[in-house]
Amino acid sequence: MSKRKKVFIRILIGILILLGIGMILFISFRNSILQQAIAKAKTKMERDYDAKLSIKTAEFDGLTAVRFTDIVLVPNKADTLFSIQKLNTSIRILPLFVGDVQLGTLFLENGFIQLTKKGNRKNFSAFLKKEKEVTTEPTEEQKRDYAELAYSLISKGLNLIPTDMEIKNLTFRLDDNGKKAKINLQKLRLADKQLETNINVQTNTFAQRWKISGFADPRNQNADIAFTNRDTGAIKVPYFDERFNLKSSFDSIRIKVDNISKSGGILNIDGTSSIANLSVNHPKIATKDVLFKKALFDFHFILDENSIGIDSSSTAVLNKIKFHPYVNVNTETDTIYALKVAIPTMKAQDFIESLPTGLFTHFEGMEAQGEFDYRLDFEFNKNNPKALVFDSKINKKAFKIIKYGEADLNKINGPFTYRAFENNQYQRPVFVGESNPNYTPLSEISPYLRKSVLTTEDPSFFSHRGFINEAFKQSIIKNIKTKKFSRGGSTISMQLVKNVFLTREKTLSRKLEEILLVYILENNRIVSKERMLEVYFNVIEWGPNVYGIGEASQFYFEKHPSQLNLNECLFLASIVPRPKGFMWKFDGSGNIRNQGVVQQKYLTNLMLRRGILTAEDTLYKSVPPKVTGRARSFIRITEIDSTAIDTLELGEFDF
Repeated sequence: MSKRKKVFIRILIGILILLGIGMILFISFRNSILQQAIAKAKTKMERDYDAKLSIKTAEFDGLTAVRFTDIVLVPNKADTLFSIQKLNTSIRILPLFVGDVQLGTLFLENGFIQLTKKGNRKNFSAFLKKEKEVTTEPTEEQKRDYAELAYSLISKGLNLIPTDMEIKNLTFRLDDNGKKAKINLQKLRLADKQLETNINVQTNTFAQRWKISGFADPRNQNADIAFTNRDTGAIKVPYFDERFNLKSSFDSIRIKVDNISKSGGILNIDGTSSIANLSVNHPKIATKDVLFKKALFDFHFILDENSIGIDSSSTAVLNKIKFHPYVNVNTETDTIYALKVAIPTMKAQDFIESLPTGLFTHFEGMEAQGEFDYRLDFEFNKNNPKALVFDSKINKKAFKIIKYGEADLNKINGPFTYRAFENNQYQRPVFVGESNPNYTPLSEISPYLRKSVLTTEDPSFFSHRGFINEAFKQSIIKNIKTKKFSRGGSTISMQLVKNVFLTREKTLSRKLEEILLVYILENNRIVSKERMLEVYFNVIEWGPNVYGIGEASQFYFEKHPSQLNLNECLFLASIVPRPKGFMWKFDGSGNIRNQGVVQQKYLTNLMLRRGILTAEDTLYKSVPPKVTGRARSFIRITEIDSTAIDTLELGEFDF
């Protein structure tokens, strides 16, 4: 035997002796070590979370198994957070040598975990302490490696899932000031990589029995799990109906994870998820139940040192709509959010039939022929919002509407009856046609009014196709900055569709329908721009119960729309955004307040600079408009607050 081999054998024997001594010492003092660990945990709970942890018994059972009884955690002056009557678990020995903690088995019987809120007091608030906000940008050393962090969290989390597990009678309780939900895990068993569960759900509004089953292999990091109802009918989502007025249900959910791997600093997560017959009901979404019959996501997540994203090789399916999303957040230099969507060529009718039921009610029954494809490219730099990229393109091939649904866009070409919808009810009917004495053809509306309204509402109306890209981009920027939908970028086309075909309800459904209807109206030669503008002037609200310019010119100035002068038209244009607040523009004598005069001067100069007006048009500009019609009575009976500010800002004219 060579000298080198002898040295190696001696070192190996020495290591084995040390391990043996360590094992003997561990076995001899393991219960003492366990009690010390429990004492530290109790101290930490009291010191950091003002909570009392108690464990009736804790002892080793065999070499690596530990048995606990009556584990209870009670926050000070609050309801018990959790209580477990019996818990047995074991740790796998070999992974410990490489620093991994892996649970081998877990048996849990009779316990509960509860979250309560009574008034403003929560029994879990101490465990949600926020870290101090960091106001400076992280240095290179402080920056997170997203791939490394995610892979570490996933690996540690999966290691804590035993390969053999049995849970009996574990209840999750939620009590939010009387809004209650109880999910009782009657049985959960994971053995030979097969998962089986029996779950009972009880809330203030319903009771159900659920089932989660399938394949689960936490060590090899893959799974195929299905979530279904043990009884007939859809699975209802608990708590959200009472807490957020959100009613939701589904028939089944399936999640399949095929691969979680990290190589070359890149983490890949691949799999598939699907949901059947997802129903959602919320007043902010739509007035009806929204139904997604079939949705599938074949996902490919990619994380590296500086970015988190969904690769464009992923595929999303909604009924017959199939598209490839690309989502990425990159923080290498600036924080940049990117979104790309590509819908390959598909039949127009398949798209219409795939729209979620209840979300696009005005499209139900619509029929179309032809094909189209779609591309969206969006990019937002948090540190440079003005560099926003928003590019949306639809390519049509022999596209044609052959039958309209509830929204018959063609009706705008002839006479029809219009009824405004406000405060959840329809207002008096207004006939849009020549038999109505107040109806005014576009040619008989003062050119000053046409020019003023186009300048304030939609300067590029005759050149765009329903949307103004730059205004849309500015709207997105402002909405992101304010974290709410605070600005709309609405065109006359959008206002017309909203007034004639839709309601004024503030729902996601209404906004999505508005966008689609405007696109169809403007891009399929259904109606001329002139006719659209004529109808717009004859249906929009100009004051309290005042619809159409014919009524408005009489209401304010006792004139025909063709007789309106420049100042009167400037005033009328200024009240279009908020017509019912027109009286705040006047003082108690019926004269326009100073701020209104300044705004009219600004608008006049803007139109002069753009060549919309000439100097001759402003010869009588110094003569202020005088309200002589019924509107004057609103001004007289209104106490004008001298501190009130005008509702229309100068910036609204600055396109």
